[in-house]
Amino acid sequence: MRNKLFIQSLLMLSGILIFTSCGNTANNPSLKSPVQSSTDTTSSKTNRENGEHEANDNTNNASTPADAKIKTTENIQAAFKGETTASAKYAAYAQKAEKEGYHEIALLFKAASTAENIHANNHKAVLQESGVQVALIKPEFTVKSTKENLEDAIAGETYEASIMYPDFLTTANIAGDQLALISLNYAYKTEKKHKVMYETALIALQNNNVKSLPSIFYVCPTCGNTYDTKAPARCGISMTFSQKFISINSL
Repeated sequence: MRNKLFIQSLLMLSGILIFTSCGNTANNPSLKSPVQSSTDTTSSKTNRENGEHEANDNTNNASTPADAKIKTTENIQAAFKGETTASAKYAAYAQKAEKEGYHEIALLFKAASTAENIHANNHKAVLQESGVQVALIKPEFTVKSTKENLEDAIAGETYEASIMYPDFLTTANIAGDQLALISLNYAYKTEKKHKVMYETALIALQNNNVKSLPSIFYVCPTCGNTYDTKAPARCGISMTFSQKFISINSL
């Protein structure tokens, strides 16, 4: 009889404890439901779904240099694929803009295509220095109207400049990978400029003022930095002499 009373008391005490812990869930951060991050924007999701610039959402989870090194290699591979695709895509966009009579926008796309190819080659060199076999990339994209192509380019550059490359740079810094940092930084700073150039071109197109856009561009062969109209004596990113710049004034 005494044992039965003990068991009943134990069960009652367990029930009270369970009820109390459930009631305190709202005040215990460790017991709250996870909150979905709001940083996964529509443009970034679209880019990942299209296989372009595949940034890993868990980039900054690499807390140790060893983990960060592995993650950086994955990031460089994703960046190489993205830049290779962007270079081919922008070249096709240039041809489309020329056919539609937007010569100045065509030149911008060609200049950007040239820059993205430089970024891809830099990323490839980093992988090769690490002894990583570089996969053959088959770019996949769809060419639409020049207006839509500009909008696509703006979305891609915005994603790279605001999400992808900052995350990749953070991880490469943890890894202490200097070559990766250089290559990623070259691309990051250039993409920020491309974003502004594309936005300016889209406004000009919408205002039927495309002829006001620059008709010559200069691309640094070291980092892909892109200038319009006039180039400085040295590249503002890599310090390369302007005599080595690639001039883009025709298709």
